Order: sequence, then structure tokens, then C-alpha cells
Amino acid sequence: MVSEQDNELGLFLRSRREAVRPADVGLPTGARRRTPGLRRSELATLAGVSVEYLTRLEQGRDRRPSAAVLSTLAEALRLGMGERVHLYRLTKAADGFRCSSGPIEPVRTVRPTVAALLARLEPTPAVLLNQLSEILAYTGGYERLARPLGLLDGDPPSLARFLFTDARARSVYPDWEHVADEQVAALKEGPFRHDAHMAALADELTVAAGDEFARRADSVPGLPRRSGVTRLAHPGAGELRLAYETLELTTEDQRILVHLPADEATAAALARLDAPGPRTLRAVTG
Repeated sequence: MVSEQDNELGLFLRSRREAVRPADVGLPTGARRRTPGLRRSELATLAGVSVEYLTRLEQGRDRRPSAAVLSTLAEALRLGMGERVHLYRLTKAADGFRCSSGPIEPVRTVRPTVAALLARLEPTPAVLLNQLSEILAYTGGYERLARPLGLLDGDPPSLARFLFTDARARSVYPDWEHVADEQVAALKEGPFRHDAHMAALADELTVAAGDEFARRADSVPGLPRRSGVTRLAHPGAGELRLAYETLELTTEDQRILVHLPADEATAAALARLDAPGPRTLRAVTG
């Protein structure tokens, strides 16, 4: 029996199948349906494959679907281009695909043009991350937002380590459960445990966070949302609602997260953080 930990292709296919509403593909929606999304038989019919074959794919007993099968499944599941690329990568990872003879080192350098882009984004809170969720560079606006929260602690600072190992994280993120799901999805976007560095990080977080990380590593498919809204509880600015957009730098496996105010109250709070002049001092008592 294949474990969930080693069946990313099946996990992704099942999660996408359950996300498609029958009405979206012209199927009736009955009151007695107990299966979220499409049944296996329905997806098999739409994709022109047998139920038995689709079952083998989802259970990890077959990991080498042909390009034609991948294409029909992608069409039936209404996958976007990013999801199709991810599906293809999962089949290559299942084959033990490698681009080189040894593990690929995570990119921790910042190209000059990327640094210049971040500079142009000031004072917007923006941060450059690699595939391991390590923070590589950030704007002054991000530093003013993140440093009081503890997000820039660590050497190097890491969003994943903060989220799963720092006691402050649940106070910082009112929607911690959702943020944790998205963080694991970001870590799993790619070879995940087939990459030695990512496997080491996953082992570290499993030991440190236990089931909170391990359960998500087994059940969350590796495709994070590229945009959304995150709530932060900031000690100096109060509760913030930040809309984020993800800018992918695919050649380096890096991404820039840009945060924008999602409402007027957050815009005003960020403006106060960015305001020049003397800052509030913390009294030190003996």
C-alpha cells in the first residue's frame, strides 16, 4: 500500500476532483450526493479512462500516466496552466526525475534586477522568498510590518519555521489554520521530499510541530493560492487585512510576495507605520 506521504500525484488528482462542482461540467446535482465534487466514475467518463485506472492513479498504484491521459484529465478537471504544469512535475517526480546528478542547492542569492524591483516597490511591504520559504530580501515597508511580529527572526529568517515553531505565530495570524495550509502547499509546490533540502526541512518541521505539520504534509496538495487576503494582528497597528499577490521568478524557484491594504483601515494603519519622524519609544524599567 502506498503511503499518502509518497503519493503526491494521487493526492493532487483527488483534491482537484473533489473541487469540481458537477454543475460546472454539465452533470446533475442531486440532493443525495455525499461525495464532494465529482465521483470517480464521473471523472473517468469525462476523461475517457476507466474507473479502475483512475483509482490506481489516485491510490498511487500507477504513477506514469501518458501525456494524452494527463491532457484529458486536465481538461476534465478544468485545470489552469499553473495546475497543469504542477501535474506534469508530479509525474516526473514520481519517476525519480532529476535535472542533475546531485541535489540542487536552494537559491539564496538575489539578482540585481530583483533587488532593484523591490526598491521600486517601496514603501509597499514586499518580500523575496525561495522554495524553502527562507526570506532573502525585503522592502523597508515589509521590515516595518514584519519585524515587530518576529517574522524576521532567525538566520536565515523563514516563514515556515516561524509559522510552525514560533509560539507567537498563532497570535500573529488570527487565521492560523488557513495560513498553515497555504504554507505547506507552497513548500510542496515542486519535488517536495524528492529534494534533499526540502526533505530535511520537512523532517525538521515534523519533529518540531508534530501532527500540525505532518498531517498537512500528507493531506494538503502542493499548489498554493497566488493571491488572497491575510489577517495580521500587529502590536503597533492593530488588526490588518492585507491582500497579497505572488510574483513568480521561475528560473530561481523564488517568489515575491507583495502586500497591499485590503481595506481603508489597513491603508491608514500602514501609512502610520510608514510615517517619518520619531518613533514611539519603549520604556525600559529596572
